[in-house]
Amino acid sequence: MSKISRFALLGAGVLALASCKSMDLSEDAFTVTPQILEAVGGEVPVTVDGTFPEKYFKKKAIVTVTPVLQWAGGSVAGDPASFQGQKIQGNNRTVVKKNGANYTITTSFPYQPEMRVSELYATFDAKKKSGKKIEIEPVKLADGVISTAELYANTAGNGNTAAAEDGYQRIIKQAQEANIMFLIQQANVRSSETGSDAIAALKEVMKTVAADTKNYGVENLEVSAYASPDGATSLNENLAGQREKNAAKYIQKEMKNSKLNTAVDSKYTAEDWDGFKTLVQESNLQDKELILSVLSMYSDPERRESEIKNISSVYSELADEILPQLRRARLTLNYQLIGRSDEEIAEAYASQPSVLSCNEILYYANLTKDAAKKTEILNTAIKQYPNDYRAYNNLAQIYFEAGQFDKAKEQLTKAASLNAAAAEVNTNLGLVALTASDPKAAATYLAKGAGKENAEALGNLYIAQGQYERALSELKGSNTEAEALALIMNKDYSGAKRVLSAIAVPTGYTYYLQAVAAARTNDAAAVAQNLKKAVAADPSLKAAAKSDVEFAKFASAVEAL
Repeated sequence: MSKISRFALLGAGVLALASCKSMDLSEDAFTVTPQILEAVGGEVPVTVDGTFPEKYFKKKAIVTVTPVLQWAGGSVAGDPASFQGQKIQGNNRTVVKKNGANYTITTSFPYQPEMRVSELYATFDAKKKSGKKIEIEPVKLADGVISTAELYANTAGNGNTAAAEDGYQRIIKQAQEANIMFLIQQANVRSSETGSDAIAALKEVMKTVAADTKNYGVENLEVSAYASPDGATSLNENLAGQREKNAAKYIQKEMKNSKLNTAVDSKYTAEDWDGFKTLVQESNLQDKELILSVLSMYSDPERRESEIKNISSVYSELADEILPQLRRARLTLNYQLIGRSDEEIAEAYASQPSVLSCNEILYYANLTKDAAKKTEILNTAIKQYPNDYRAYNNLAQIYFEAGQFDKAKEQLTKAASLNAAAAEVNTNLGLVALTASDPKAAATYLAKGAGKENAEALGNLYIAQGQYERALSELKGSNTEAEALALIMNKDYSGAKRVLSAIAVPTGYTYYLQAVAAARTNDAAAVAQNLKKAVAADPSLKAAAKSDVEFAKFASAVEAL
């Protein structure tokens, strides 16, 4: 019988039967694996190897053996196995009296927290062929249950949630482009080109940027001139260079008119083979694959031109549709759109928050570490932008970190109603499901999550499913309680201690897991020390420690709490 005194509450009175002793069995008739039961993947698996001794089994008896896990206030039966004596005709396994028999029952029990303090019994339902009941005393087989793996619900609750990005960029790069097209073998800038809508739009942006230096910044203005890859290379070299010079001269004049002061970076490309290839790929030319093969086969410009001209069926189309588009100078104004500074956002929020975009409000919320202030700002975002899921998600993070999982779930449900595909929302819903010990729902959500936080949540899920090596592959290097739990379940206790020591802000469960690792390495002093710290950080862990089989051998440490 077990020597662990706290299991005495499950004494013989619970299961005692008024029995005749003729078929009673002793503990020696059974071997149990594991000797102390343990929850794995939400189940408590057990294998019972039993023996009917020689001359034990009555020839006209039927016996059903059932493993039963019993605890104060409840019990659950495992899979039974039935046997019959040699003078019984039936479908059960026959036991010859003079020989006896060995048998194995493999079963499992769905884990419940109450099973932490429990006892496993072999119970018997026996009767004679006549139907008269034979009383056989239940036999205690094991104590249990080690439920350390079930701490995944707590390590998930102390895990990292996924934030929805605020999307705010104070400096946003912009570019305004316009092309000046040239006639074949010409480089003069024609008035028909400078009067185009694209040039007009470019000049308008130049004026705006030059006049408003608070909200705009200028990087440079680029001039890139090109010649089409037909004709002599030396001719195209001179032609592209002249086009660059003339286009730069034109735009510098317009910059002066717009009062725009910035550098002009100009260059030219003598033969624009890259542009030619792109246009051919995008075209509907009949022999475009043949042209593209020529480009891939030959790198010499003159050989390329010669081979393409030999394709007489298509060259006229190239001359009419493709080559004219390459005779150009591209003008690009690179500038910046400058948003509000942190101070300006704070001032606007205090005086007139309605002028702020949702991105700006979400960004402002991220500037504070104060949970109450952050909650207020996010509620403002929700009020002004009720159809943006991000504020609900980020508000849920605050509730989750405070251990208010129901409130977190409420906000995440609202977020999901606006964007069911949002990865961060699904990650966080998965974490909430894990805190409620609902790995099935968590798996559905986490399949739609992404990122580092989702990997950590998956690690907790795999612990819940009993896939400890897979859990560790997701959690490795995260320096979280979940990683430490995965290491413990993989029997790497030194690794678990190292990870737990590296946690910057330890919780009660950080110390509790330290105590578990110490117990599994028989370090009584460390068990006592870490249990005291755990209970000091989280008083609810006192009751957990007193009923935890992990600490059965360390009664003095538990009694001192």
